[in-house]
Amino acid sequence: MTDGKYVIFYVHGMGGGGDSRIPAILKDNLGSKFEVFIRTYDFDPEVASSQLAQWASEVLPDLVIGESMGSVHAIALRGYPHLFVSPSLNAPLYFQAMAVVDRIPGLTKFFDWYYHPKPGDRQRLHFEPSLLKKWAPCRKMALQNTTLNGSKDSFYAFFGTRDKFRRSGVVSVRTWQKYFGDGTFAIYEGTHFMEEEYIHALLIPKIHEILGI
Repeated sequence: MTDGKYVIFYVHGMGGGGDSRIPAILKDNLGSKFEVFIRTYDFDPEVASSQLAQWASEVLPDLVIGESMGSVHAIALRGYPHLFVSPSLNAPLYFQAMAVVDRIPGLTKFFDWYYHPKPGDRQRLHFEPSLLKKWAPCRKMALQNTTLNGSKDSFYAFFGTRDKFRRSGVVSVRTWQKYFGDGTFAIYEGTHFMEEEYIHALLIPKIHEILGI
C-alpha cells in the first residue's frame, strides 16, 4: 500500500491508453482505498518494457492487471500478483507473420489505417516490419516469468466465450494453461473487452480476493 491506498498498475491493450474504459470503471467503483495507475506506453515493445518497468518501480503496485496485448508486458513485471483480462499471449506471433507480408507496398499504410485507435489519450500504432519483429522476443522474455518456468508470482485470467480473437488463436485458453496451469482462469459469457456487468461481478471481486480485502 502507498499512502494508505492499494495501488493497481493497469497495463492497457493495443491502441488503449490513459483513458481506457476498464480502468476508468475501476477508478469509479473501487473506492477511496484504491489508486488505479495507468499510463499510455509506446507501441514499440522495447521502449514500452522500459517505460512500464520504470513506472512500476515508482508506484510499487500491490497488483498488476494486464488487458489483451498489454498482458505480455504485465507478465514481464516480476514480483507482483497478476490479474488478466483476455490475455492475448499469441498476438506477438501473428505480428511476426505480419512483418513478412508487411513488405508488400502499401500494407503498412493499410494496417495503420485499419487498426487506428480511437481519439484521446491512446497509444499510437505503426505497423512497420522492423517494429513488428520486436514483439516475438518480447513475448519470449515475458514468458520466462510464468508458473511453467518457476515463477513465484501469482497469475489469474478471465476469458470471454464470445471473444472473437479466440477463433484466430490470438487469445488462447490452451496457451494460458500451458504456462500457468489449470485453476488459474475463469470463462465468462462475454466478449474480448469485458462488459461492465462482468467487471462488477467478476473483476472487482477478484481484485478484493487477491488483495485479501
